[in-house]
Amino acid sequence: MADMIEAKNIIFRYDTDKQSAPVLRDVSLTVQKGSFTAILGHNGSGKSTLAKHINAILLPEEGTVLLDGMDTSNEEHLTAIRQKAGMVFQNPDNQIVATIVEEDVAFAPENLGVPPEEIRKRVDAALKAVKMYEYRNHAPSQLSGGQKQRVAIAGVIAMQPDCIVLDEPTAMLDPQGRQEVMQTIRRLNREKGITIVLITHYMEDAALADRVVVMDDGQIVMDDVPEKVFSQVERMKALGLDVPQVTELMYLLRKSGLSVPQEIITEDACVFALERLLDSREE
Repeated sequence: MADMIEAKNIIFRYDTDKQSAPVLRDVSLTVQKGSFTAILGHNGSGKSTLAKHINAILLPEEGTVLLDGMDTSNEEHLTAIRQKAGMVFQNPDNQIVATIVEEDVAFAPENLGVPPEEIRKRVDAALKAVKMYEYRNHAPSQLSGGQKQRVAIAGVIAMQPDCIVLDEPTAMLDPQGRQEVMQTIRRLNREKGITIVLITHYMEDAALADRVVVMDDGQIVMDDVPEKVFSQVERMKALGLDVPQVTELMYLLRKSGLSVPQEIITEDACVFALERLLDSREE
C-alpha cells in the first residue's frame, strides 16, 4: 500500500538558535494510506510538533516531510497539502467561526472556491458522516463539547481530505463526548478510507488504532500494533505513560501468579480471559 505520509530525518527547533535542544531529533516515520495511527507521548515529547509538520503548519529545520508525495517545504504545494490533510485541534471553539452549524461547515469549501451546489452536497454529506445533520440549523453555542468537536471534524471533512490529523481532539470532552468523537473517527477510517493520525494521551483511544507510535524526548521509541506496545507495561510507565485499564489489570494478575494473556487491550477480551481463567480453576 502507498504511503500518505513520509517523514525523513526531521530535526526541528522552535528557537532558531542552533545551540538549543531540538524538539524533534532525527525523526523518521511513514504512514500508509487508509491506516489509523495513534501517536503517544508525555507533554513535551514532540508528538504535537510532529503532527503540525504533516500539513505544513511547521516546516523541518532539517529533513523532509512528504504528504502523498508532495514536499511540505514547497510553497507551490501548500494549498493542495492543506486540502489533502485536514487538522482538528483539542478546543473546537477555536475552530468554529460561524453562528450556524451548516455555515461553519461550509466555511472552508467556500474559501477554496468550491461551487455553491457542490458546497451544499459536501456540507450535508459531512454533517451526516459525523451524525450532526439534524443540528445543521443550530447555533454551535447551543451544542455540547462532543457535538462541537464533531462539527469541527465535519468542517474538515467538507474539504474532502484524504488524511485527517487530530491533535488531542477529546482532551476537553466528557466521557460521552469522547466516545462520540472516537466513534466518528473510527467510522471515517473504516467506511471512508480516510487516513487518520491521532495525537492523544488517552490510552483507550489509542487502543482503537491499527498502530501506536510512542515518542519521548523528540524521538520515536516504540512503534507497533497496540497489543504489542501496551503489553510492555513497565516500559510504558518508565516513559511516564499509562496503559489501558484492562491491560493494567492483566499485568497485575500475571504479577500475582495467575495465568492470563499478556496482550489484552479491550474490555471484551478481558472478560473472555477472566471467564476462561475461572473455568480452568473450576475444572
